[in-house]
Amino acid sequence: MRKDSISVIGDKDSVLAFKAIGINAYAVTELQEAREMLKTLARNYKVIFIIDEFAVRMQDLLARYKSRPYPTIIPLPSSKGSNGFGIMGIHKDVEKAIGTDILFGREDK
Repeated sequence: MRKDSISVIGDKDSVLAFKAIGINAYAVTELQEAREMLKTLARNYKVIFIIDEFAVRMQDLLARYKSRPYPTIIPLPSSKGSNGFGIMGIHKDVEKAIGTDILFGREDK
């Protein structure tokens, strides 16, 4: 494994397309298996995509990596669709960085 590689963790159907384009994809079925896979991959990858179905259920573990420069862990929708976890994380990060909600903000008229 190369230190600068990208990987993805998720259910078999969701990671299949990543394998097809040459990204190191790891299919898991259980939450505990996803947690252990993330810990293992975090030692060797700079970017790890994780299907949001698992990410939403392991926020405690993701929080540990958030303060570190690597790996960057990015939730993605599964083959079944999104549960909104990934976009809400982006929303919080953008709001924290610039101090206002530019993604979902609404003006009261």
